[in-house]
Amino acid sequence: MSGFGNTSRNDIWWVRPLLVFLGLSSFIVYATWAALQGEHYAIGPYLSPFYSPEIFGSSPHSWFGPKPSWWPMVLPFSPAMLILWAPGGMRFTCYYYRGAYYKSFWADPPACAVSEPRKTYLGENSFPLIMQNIHRYFLYLAVIFVFFLAHDAWKAMWFADPLTGEQTFGVGVGTLVLTLNATLLGGYTFGCHSFRHLIGGFKDRLSKSPVQRKLYNCASCLNRRHMNWAWFSLFGVMFADLYVRLCSMGIWTDWRIF
Repeated sequence: MSGFGNTSRNDIWWVRPLLVFLGLSSFIVYATWAALQGEHYAIGPYLSPFYSPEIFGSSPHSWFGPKPSWWPMVLPFSPAMLILWAPGGMRFTCYYYRGAYYKSFWADPPACAVSEPRKTYLGENSFPLIMQNIHRYFLYLAVIFVFFLAHDAWKAMWFADPLTGEQTFGVGVGTLVLTLNATLLGGYTFGCHSFRHLIGGFKDRLSKSPVQRKLYNCASCLNRRHMNWAWFSLFGVMFADLYVRLCSMGIWTDWRIF
């Protein structure tokens, strides 16, 4: 079999890589645009997950105040630029996403039993794909980010009284959106193959600890639907940013459930 796209398959094999291409492209375009805005990323107790944690920024959620004086003037500033590289690196090096974008963007190959547009295969043992091996380190950072987002969901349950300024417990639609986002990202992160390896035991041997075995089984359960978690969490985090952004711009009004 030679020539790009040659195959004996008679099914519509190209539909799946096309949908993956459109889905990932849509997310990349939106996430890049949203991350460069540097505004309309927070309202009340809500903080966009693209900007969490807000290390420097103009919202009340900022840890260390506004843009630092040492930031180069020639570079645009956005709080998201300081943190998005970590969860972005997790997704880019993820085992599932590798298989997805290798097929959809690089046609390497475009599908099983379909010819690809190259004659040599270097794999992940040579530059630049050998850098995919740093996936586990991005995973460690991603786990930390899940706890940040869970804390954001908790903060989204506390609203300032407009008269007294006192914090009162409540739930708005934004609370549900941020809570769902943290849940989806948790399911995606804790179902990662590398996370299973991390908690599975020493030197590829499953630990005899009952607690560790239960954690491993739980991670394995999530891993069986890793593709679903990957896609739902991808568009979940995008929608969470969109929801906070539109509420901040006054286009949408957050409905306070109680």
